[in-house]
Amino acid sequence: MSALYRGYITAPLLGALWMVVLATTVAVTMSFTTGAAFRPVIWLSLLWGAGLGAAVLYGPMRGVGSWLGAALVVAATLAGLGPMAADAPLIPTAIAGAILGIAFARTMLTIIGDLPQNALTRHEFEAATIRFLIGFGYIFFVAIVLIPFYVMVMTSLKNQSELIQNPLDFSVDLSLGWELLRSYRELLTEFDFGAYLWTSFYVSLLTVVITLAFSIPGAYAVARLRFKGQAVMSRSILLIYMVPMIVLALPIYIAFSMTGLRNTIFGIVLIYPVTTIPVALYMLQGYFRGLPHEIEEAGLMDGLNRLQVIWKITLPLSLPALASTGLYVFMIAWNEFLLAFMLLDDPSKFTLTRGIASLNSSEIPRQHLMAGSVIATVPIMAIFLGLERFLTKGMTAGSVKG
Repeated sequence: MSALYRGYITAPLLGALWMVVLATTVAVTMSFTTGAAFRPVIWLSLLWGAGLGAAVLYGPMRGVGSWLGAALVVAATLAGLGPMAADAPLIPTAIAGAILGIAFARTMLTIIGDLPQNALTRHEFEAATIRFLIGFGYIFFVAIVLIPFYVMVMTSLKNQSELIQNPLDFSVDLSLGWELLRSYRELLTEFDFGAYLWTSFYVSLLTVVITLAFSIPGAYAVARLRFKGQAVMSRSILLIYMVPMIVLALPIYIAFSMTGLRNTIFGIVLIYPVTTIPVALYMLQGYFRGLPHEIEEAGLMDGLNRLQVIWKITLPLSLPALASTGLYVFMIAWNEFLLAFMLLDDPSKFTLTRGIASLNSSEIPRQHLMAGSVIATVPIMAIFLGLERFLTKGMTAGSVKG
């Protein structure tokens, strides 16, 4: 049996690795929130993690041992010998140590679970390893999403002198009150970002309407009707979406310049659905295939024609799929940048992404660029979180037939 299949080997090993993960996480979090230079000491993290992993494994009643381990980590941090080093005052250092100790104690107990102290089965070893990997995955993916957003928000709340003095200090002075939002106020009053928001909103809404108007009958035809080349068309729909837009950029620019559509909202509304209809067709045809044929056949037997069946039966049953597809198309149109950057030059016609690109200049303070990014991110994030249940339901509704 492998040596790893022993509780007294597995627990210290997972404890050492988990302490490195948590120490790094706490150090990054405290550095961002306080502006002080926190940093993990890797070799001490490994040492303390291994020791406390064994303490949790052998601790009386497990829970008591884990809390004792937390106290040891806090005490070690206060003494300057723990897995966290910081060029910071004592109180923030003590807070970091307490957070690290308590987080390690509670999560390590979950990872080890009811791990035996001696021989392990392969299932017990793999279960503990999977719990460790799940915890690491949560921290990693949350970090890569939240850290850029946090930096963006905190930077937007600073003034130019603060950014020049310490660009890596992401803490803010809450005593300034509403003055923290001065960058947002200047964007709306001096840079006309309210107009950019409105343009992006109605362009995205029109894109959703046009996309659904074409993709609903197209997806229904591919899913329900029988015609020559149906299988080829069904398989090639998504291939169109996979063609990189940069390949088509020059032909689109030339065509729009020759026809007078460049630098017009009409041209943007005309080209955006070209990028969204293929993916909408792909999403909807899978859902339509999952609807029972018998329901539509019953409608045809009652005297309805095919269009009436689609309008009165198929579409009401497809509302979750239509909502999720519409939301996805709206997000694509809202975040689209390449076509807007290439086709729009008049600031009065800028979409939000094009307006943000205009802020990327040495003459405009960086906090304005970050504030513009927040303005572009928050509305679509709120829409997504508010309608996420429809997106999830629509994406999975057609996965099971019948």
